Amino acid sequence: MWRYLMGYRRVGRAGAQVMSVSNALAGVAVRDLGASLRWYEHLLDETAFRPMKEVGEFRFERGGSLQVFEDSRRAGASSVTLAVTDLDEQLDDLKRKGIPTDQVHRTAQVSTAIIQDPDGNQIVFAAAHSQHLAR
Repeated sequence: MWRYLMGYRRVGRAGAQVMSVSNALAGVAVRDLGASLRWYEHLLDETAFRPMKEVGEFRFERGGSLQVFEDSRRAGASSVTLAVTDLDEQLDDLKRKGIPTDQVHRTAQVSTAIIQDPDGNQIVFAAAHSQHLAR
């Protein structure tokens, strides 16, 4: 249903019309928007853009953005993956900021590190080593 709400269409493999996605927004539900925005601003070294009073948004240089919004019912149940170019640099930055890393995994395809925000939402930093993965 959401594909029809966006209003964009393109022709797919079998000639059927499909939605043409040009970007993506990730959403993270939190309990206290003010406190969470301060935490995310510290994490991302960026001030949140406020398109609405109930949303803080962080935009990334290659497109896409992260929206942080208050929703106590769903807080702690979100997961977002942020693409980084160098995982070791990201790990050093997290350590300098005092943000603990839950897990680090490295494969030939991708290296990842997982952290949690104060509400328990999962944030994955991923450095792709394969050209077949999103960067």
